[in-house]
Amino acid sequence: MSRIFRLFVYSLAAFMSLSFLGLLSAAGLYLYLEPGLPSVEALRDVRFQQPLRVYSADGELMAEFGEYRREPLRYDEIPEPMKHAFIAAEDERFFQHPGVDYQGLARAVLHLVRHREIGPGGSTITMQVARNFFLSREQTYLRKLNEILLSFKIERELSKEQILELYLNKIYLGQRAYGVGAASRIYYGKSPEELSLAETATIAGLPKSPSTANPVSNPQRSLQRRAYVLRRMFETGHITAEELAEAGTTPETASLRTVRPGLHAPFVAEMARAHAYERYGDAAYDDGYRVYTTVDSRLQRKANEALRENLLSYDRRHGYRGPLAQHDLDEHASEESWDGLLAGHRRVADLRPALVTEVDDEAGEARVYLRNGDLTVIGLDDMKWARRWISQSAVGPQVEKVSDVLSRGDIVHVRQRNGDEPRYVLAQLPDVEGSVISLAPDSGAVVALAGGFDFGRSQFNRAAQALRQPGSAFKPFIYSAALERGFTPASIVNDAPVVFEDDALETVWRPENYTGRFYGPTRLREALAQSRNLVSIRVMRDIGARYVVNFMDRFGFPPGRLPADLSLALGSGAVTPLELTGAYAVFANGGYRVQPHLVSHIEDGAGEIVYRMVPALACQDCDDIAASMGFEPRTGDYADGVFAAQFRPAERVISAENAYQMTSMMQDVIRTGTARQARALGRQDLSGKTGTTNDLHDAWFAGYNRSLVTTAWVGFDQARSLGRGETGSRAALPMWMDFMGSALEGVPERASPRPSGLITARIDPESGLLTSADNPRAIFEIFQEDAVPARERQRDRSGSSSGGARGSDGSRRGSDEPLF
Repeated sequence: MSRIFRLFVYSLAAFMSLSFLGLLSAAGLYLYLEPGLPSVEALRDVRFQQPLRVYSADGELMAEFGEYRREPLRYDEIPEPMKHAFIAAEDERFFQHPGVDYQGLARAVLHLVRHREIGPGGSTITMQVARNFFLSREQTYLRKLNEILLSFKIERELSKEQILELYLNKIYLGQRAYGVGAASRIYYGKSPEELSLAETATIAGLPKSPSTANPVSNPQRSLQRRAYVLRRMFETGHITAEELAEAGTTPETASLRTVRPGLHAPFVAEMARAHAYERYGDAAYDDGYRVYTTVDSRLQRKANEALRENLLSYDRRHGYRGPLAQHDLDEHASEESWDGLLAGHRRVADLRPALVTEVDDEAGEARVYLRNGDLTVIGLDDMKWARRWISQSAVGPQVEKVSDVLSRGDIVHVRQRNGDEPRYVLAQLPDVEGSVISLAPDSGAVVALAGGFDFGRSQFNRAAQALRQPGSAFKPFIYSAALERGFTPASIVNDAPVVFEDDALETVWRPENYTGRFYGPTRLREALAQSRNLVSIRVMRDIGARYVVNFMDRFGFPPGRLPADLSLALGSGAVTPLELTGAYAVFANGGYRVQPHLVSHIEDGAGEIVYRMVPALACQDCDDIAASMGFEPRTGDYADGVFAAQFRPAERVISAENAYQMTSMMQDVIRTGTARQARALGRQDLSGKTGTTNDLHDAWFAGYNRSLVTTAWVGFDQARSLGRGETGSRAALPMWMDFMGSALEGVPERASPRPSGLITARIDPESGLLTSADNPRAIFEIFQEDAVPARERQRDRSGSSSGGARGSDGSRRGSDEPLF
């Protein structure tokens, strides 16, 4: 008996010694590892990685950028079934254990002894929080010890509710979804509280294998995990047997729901993304920034529509270039094979690829297959535009029957026309491009921008990046410089042939008008309205090319892109549509230079404003305008961080009189000149200028009123002729009209305020000189007070007037003689 007692004593002593050594070792290990453990304090104010989101001025989502898709939720916003599902599946004793579940840990140790490798089991929700926020996922003993110690530390400093909230917002759930909020949206297009029990269980089953067992990538494995979660919820008493049976037999409806922007404006969104990245670097994509732009969603939709409709219209005028592909349908007889043929052709904008399955000339229609069993018919009338393309200036004979255009097996584009009878029509992807951009002239805020037909086809933003010659759309700036040097709208300049031997041009230059005709002595107002090239050249020669280039800096044109020779009079420099629009804003706002800008303000993930663009305002009564816009009446610049809203007055770059005269002259471009068709808008407050470059490479129209300044451009990315007759008035002006007609609908006409330094006087239209009221040809003209021309005197027999200065080329300028 004593022998047995001694053996017991020795065993007990050995056990106690080993236990003491174990405790001593554990304490030593803790003291060694504890200083290297991260602080839990960071979890109290954790910032979840969230994508960059871009919004319109009125709050419509335009785009989302970033790898992490997350919608953080507070604990009380997470539905109880979601909490129960995750706890039942991942950590049944979550609310009882101190961060480490000893039963689960024992299972993990048993696995280690049996298989000599770290295995599953023993990882609580708290331990997953420790790993996800602070540790790597490597399978090492040291990492596991750190995880255990950190879990104890987290449990001491945070409540169970805080820990579960962190877990359900942080956990990766596949398809770039982090947290249950994002997963609910991505898989089901719902918020968590809208999910059914079956859908909740599906999401709760994802942590084990989020990439390979989610309901999109592997529906079968996802169903198995769903069944496991439902069974665990039943075993833990959170659902009834009836709920288990019903949810277990519910069909899986998950699919990948990508973020669908409420407003389609990809060119705007990309500019906003670049702005955020420039300010915040890679953090822009993860820190939940929200960029609010100045874009008006209604106007942006009008810009998109105007651009696409007019590029398609241009393309129809120039004929049909043939099908995208041609296939032998005898070898592809099933709808499944037809789907395969269409798979290589993507939808572009609203143009859908379609397969011609039958051509019926007798019925005057073609039957086409659109994919997934969808069939439709295209009638002959909806393809009569499709005359064969020969060149940009020539098309083939009229279309008489369907087979003149289509053949069985053709893959073509079609688009749906909505109206009294919605139908599909034959379409074609334009190879021409264009842009529409519109600003608020008093602030420079971009209210609409469309940089191309389709962002998916080409991300090149023609509105902001395309350097093109503006052609005659540049002439108003030449004329503004001339007004500054003493010319008037009534100044007479000879529109006659001329040859220049210009050293800067290094060639003999014989410019001419678009019509090839010459019109003799012409008033500046008429010359601008009719876009007379020779007049612009002579005006620039008179005031000096260097002076003109320097003057252009007032409008924001980079001087390095403007040639200091007479070709600039015809718009030979290189500008972007954005730059040209900003320059026209100077005329529209009465002479002030504003800064075109797209970003209004940026909020961080907590909703705090961290950046605001405070625009320079074009104003005379700045305090009143600032107050109406919510700015305090004091000067300042934009700022980061917390600040009081401020404003700064814009710099005046031309006189109010100059801006008013130019606006009046450009109103005649619409009333009597090259943009007469814009009279169809029925407004008297519109001004603008057409632009066409050499060989018809570019077509422009830039125009404005006091509310909006808008530029439309059409051209090929690789410059070539647009084709015979495709001038600014034909190719670009209709696009501008479509946009402005919609944008200004319901907006009252708003005349530019007339400056006090102007007078109106009768002139003779042939001489440009003052005349009497009894002159039957007399017209009224607007002059600056110090630039009124002389009164007309008796003419000699040659018909020349003795009043006013005449240049050697026959041009006459208004004199500075006072009016009596």
